[in-house]
Amino acid sequence: MDLLEETIMEFVKCLGRSTCTYLDYHLNFDEAVSDLRRELQMLIARKNDINLSIQPEGSGGNKVKHEVLGWLEHVEKINNEVQAIEEKIQRVKWYSKGHLGKLVRRKIEVVTRIHEQGRFPDGLTVTIDRPPRRIILPPENVVGQDSTKEKIWGYLMGNEVGLIGVCGIGGVGKTTIMKNINNELVRQTKFDKLIWVTVSYPLDVIKLQENIARAIGVNDRQRLPEGEDKERRAAALMSIMEGVGSYVLVLDDVWEVFSLIEVGILEPTIQNGSKIVITSRSIDVCQNMGCKIVKVEPLSFQESFNLFLDKVGRDVLQVPNLEGISKLIVEECGGLPLAIVVIAGSMKGEDDVNVWNNALTELQERVKSVNGSDEKIFEKLKFSYDRLKDPEIQSCFLYCSLFPDDYPFTTRELIEGWIDERLLDGLSSRKATYGRGHAFLNKLVKKCLLEKTVDSEGDVFKMHDVLRDMAVKSIGPELGYMVKAGMRLTKLPDECGWGNYLKKVSLMKSNISEILLGLFPKCPSLSTLILSNNQNLSKIPESFFEGMPELKVLDLSETGIVALPNSISNLEKLSSMRLTGCFRLRHLPSLAKLRALKKLDLQGSGIEVVPQGMEKLISLEYLDLNGVCDPQEIPMGMLSNFSNLQYFYGKLKIKGDEVVRLSKLEAFGGVFDDIKGYNYFVKSQDFQILTGYNIEVGERLVGWSTVEGESAVSIKDCDLGEECIVLPDSLQSLSIEKCRNMRSSLNRAVLLEKATELRECDIRDCEDMECVIDLNSSSYSVLDKLEELYLEELHELSVLVRVGGVATPSHVFSNLKRLLISDCSGMRKLLPLELLQSFQNLEEIYVYRCEEMEEIIASSDSDASSDKFTFPKLRELGLSELPQLKSICSDKGVMVCDSIEKIKIWECRELKRIPVQLPLLDNGQPSPPPRLEGIWIEKEWWESVEWDHKNLLQPFLKYHWW
Repeated sequence: MDLLEETIMEFVKCLGRSTCTYLDYHLNFDEAVSDLRRELQMLIARKNDINLSIQPEGSGGNKVKHEVLGWLEHVEKINNEVQAIEEKIQRVKWYSKGHLGKLVRRKIEVVTRIHEQGRFPDGLTVTIDRPPRRIILPPENVVGQDSTKEKIWGYLMGNEVGLIGVCGIGGVGKTTIMKNINNELVRQTKFDKLIWVTVSYPLDVIKLQENIARAIGVNDRQRLPEGEDKERRAAALMSIMEGVGSYVLVLDDVWEVFSLIEVGILEPTIQNGSKIVITSRSIDVCQNMGCKIVKVEPLSFQESFNLFLDKVGRDVLQVPNLEGISKLIVEECGGLPLAIVVIAGSMKGEDDVNVWNNALTELQERVKSVNGSDEKIFEKLKFSYDRLKDPEIQSCFLYCSLFPDDYPFTTRELIEGWIDERLLDGLSSRKATYGRGHAFLNKLVKKCLLEKTVDSEGDVFKMHDVLRDMAVKSIGPELGYMVKAGMRLTKLPDECGWGNYLKKVSLMKSNISEILLGLFPKCPSLSTLILSNNQNLSKIPESFFEGMPELKVLDLSETGIVALPNSISNLEKLSSMRLTGCFRLRHLPSLAKLRALKKLDLQGSGIEVVPQGMEKLISLEYLDLNGVCDPQEIPMGMLSNFSNLQYFYGKLKIKGDEVVRLSKLEAFGGVFDDIKGYNYFVKSQDFQILTGYNIEVGERLVGWSTVEGESAVSIKDCDLGEECIVLPDSLQSLSIEKCRNMRSSLNRAVLLEKATELRECDIRDCEDMECVIDLNSSSYSVLDKLEELYLEELHELSVLVRVGGVATPSHVFSNLKRLLISDCSGMRKLLPLELLQSFQNLEEIYVYRCEEMEEIIASSDSDASSDKFTFPKLRELGLSELPQLKSICSDKGVMVCDSIEKIKIWECRELKRIPVQLPLLDNGQPSPPPRLEGIWIEKEWWESVEWDHKNLLQPFLKYHWW
């Protein structure tokens, strides 16, 4: 058969299928190939741009998001697939172009979608907050120790001693004393920088270098080199420290001798005026590092008794016979503040003399039964653990010991862990379970077994290192715990270390990179295995889990795992599997047998398909698919199989009627195809019991966030003219993007009047949006609780509020703090004069790229000389690329904003005057605003602009874009 006949036969075969489609693929083959190459080129360009952005000199204060790393890996995979297609293109026969053209078209869709996903509007990295120049540490009262504090203070203020070693047994108060001194140094001006770093055991030089750099607060140009080259890093750190000025560096909880120079720590001298303080339980360590020793002695009896009374309550002195017993208990504490505080916490609220007598006897017997200082301390602390009585709370306390030394727990992290360990069972709802978890947390804090502080993220809990040692070394082994968390292991213990007695094993936050192929731990009683945060761990041998038939909790979060062994499929008692942040993981073995599984957490993983057998997980209560790499939707009907589901989050398309069937759902995040399905769910009774939700409608958004405690709705690429959007009463965050038919205003497109709790609103790239609020509409909300408003790419937007002939409510936007407007080409005036009183809480105003913007505050028709506009809370004013902007307010008007911190003006060439009025000192002379940090401007523009007394502002000028 010749070539022509073969061609005809192949063509005839195609006629039996969709001929038109085939012909289209065939005839437009060359065009499709060009499109694919162009789309891939754009994708690779974006990948290269992102790689450049995330490859600084070192890690500094930023960490690349897992979703970004997962996206980059996905790009590599797609690139390889396209290269394979390119090889086929080079060899394709004329008659086969239709088949290959179909594959090319499909691949174009994939490449385009991945390119779109690579926008990352919230940034490529997670910022690790850099500390300010001087940190006030959580205050702790120091009882006694006046002479010790005075000695340390004298060495710090004098010139004779540069390296100070504060030594004493665990729990004697070394760290507390140094925290107290740190907080006093904050009020001094002798030192330029105060640096506090916890070292702990085992010493990790790389981590120590990183923590010192982070505590200094290095900028992007000063980051330490990446990698394991300690000498390069040490040289870079020393260079950073040389530029700091005089400093006090506190190295807390040092266990072993190390060279300051090898780490990169600049040794203190009279010339540099710096000091280093090392706290350690070992005098030998401090002496061998060349320190002047200051030994922290136990408290005197009277100091101990006063501390005990402060913690237990002085009302015990009113109970007959209790004073004598309490003094004997204090004597058993041996003057150790930690033991005193913890034991007092365990007795607080108890007024039965018999109970006190029994506690004294028990404490005396414990201390007599052991030798060695550590053991005696452990027994004193274990007394308080036993006094908890409740086995569940005791287990909650012990759970904290599975984490590394000095580990900061969030409330959610602890309670979720306790739920996984089945320590909060027996309650019918997630809300009630969290309530019990909070109660347990409060009890552990009140009993002084956990320390509680508050930071920008909320409550943070820590376990004192001596209490953790007691739990790990004294109680844990008795209960089958093996804890090597944070020990920087490079491989797992061999089989000899895996005994039959083991029940809980934690090897988290190490450097484990491999599990030996033949390792077969026989642990018939093991219920919990934590291998999380071993980022170099990529493979697990097939036989590894075969000897763990009772395993219930498996945590592989934040590992580099590529594939899981099939033996996981046989862990029929597994109730929690956490794979958060495993962005290299693409597939899971069959889950069909894991019918006991209650939690499956795949957040931020690279899973590309819904796992096989997932529909069999009828016990699931918690399912997180947020940020998974590729699945677009859950197969129809699967979600309704999970009738026990309380928590679901996944950027997967689902149907409203399927979610309604999940009657136990309390926290929900997902994507609805259309407004109709979304409205159906929001109007249902089941929606009312949600304690948190993060809902998307239409096209799913790039990136991933949280759902617990959230109340957010995002609408993208929808036609709002078809059906009005119902907003929940509890809604706090609303985002609308690329939507059509906005009906001229927000309150006409969505039912705003019920959304009385709305705090944040973000509208961008929508058609037919002329104003945010139309007061002439029959129904509107004044958005009086709204704090943040973002309006972007709304080219028909002309005003924030359309007033018309109605009276203007005084409380429209009355709580607005942040206003950002960009690329709104139809706006000429930003803030209408009649609504100015509503903007008294504004803290930030940013206006970018609004081509027709002429005024920020609309001019009045009255005498302009009398215009004075007060913004008492305004901190930041940013104006950029506004070619028509002629004035911020009226020609002779002034803005009073003494709280201003940052002014940023760029490419506003027609703006000739800055009306910000400088505050007056007591002598009547003008002065820069007291909180002013900087003025970012173009130098040429600054020279021509009018600003009263602008010579006073010269030190604040920054001639670059911020």
